Amino acid sequence: MIKHHPTFEMLTAYVAGELPASLAAGVAIHADKCSKCQQHIALLTEQIAEASFEHPQTPWEVENVDSDILSLDVEKMIDDICSDDGIANVTAIEAKKITLRDKEYQLPRAMQHMEILSSANIGKLSRARVMLDEGDIHTSLLHIEPGGSVPMHTHNGYELTVLVSGSFTDEMGEYFPGDFIMLDGKHEHNPVSEQGCLCYTVANAPQKFTQGINKLLNPIGNFIY
Repeated sequence: MIKHHPTFEMLTAYVAGELPASLAAGVAIHADKCSKCQQHIALLTEQIAEASFEHPQTPWEVENVDSDILSLDVEKMIDDICSDDGIANVTAIEAKKITLRDKEYQLPRAMQHMEILSSANIGKLSRARVMLDEGDIHTSLLHIEPGGSVPMHTHNGYELTVLVSGSFTDEMGEYFPGDFIMLDGKHEHNPVSEQGCLCYTVANAPQKFTQGINKLLNPIGNFIY
């Protein structure tokens, strides 16, 4: 059961197209599994559309429209298209998959057309970088093998985790597929996955480890970020 959701403000920014691609994809991955947020998104989309019609940014002026466009027979165009025998049948696109540590996962719909690099491994962690070219914002697929964990840390910026498959726990609870976890410097946690999991992660700064000898953990921090 999904217990963690984007805030209302983030859903509004998502519908308005104001989020970076990485965060927008995170919301979309969550919404695919969350009927509650699907309803919120549908309502917000309707409200924004109504507001756009009531307060258009650019008034529609018929006199500025090309006369050739006004003379088009739209109904005839639609009839011609529908009667065209040359239209090919639409075939379903095969879902994109990724294999990490010999385990295959089907990627969420929001990631079907994203470029994903080959994975790198350190201990029981595997990371495949998602190439979105957003500067300091790094997006990845993070795989934790059964019994694996991320050392106790806090965050220099924000860290978004959307659980794609499996489960993990930390000091704040247990998480399941679809959970949307947005953390920052006010949070400190040690994610542990007994059965293994795959997460979609977005961070705009490296993690800050809070236990052990920090210098020894820096390679893990750079790896995750």
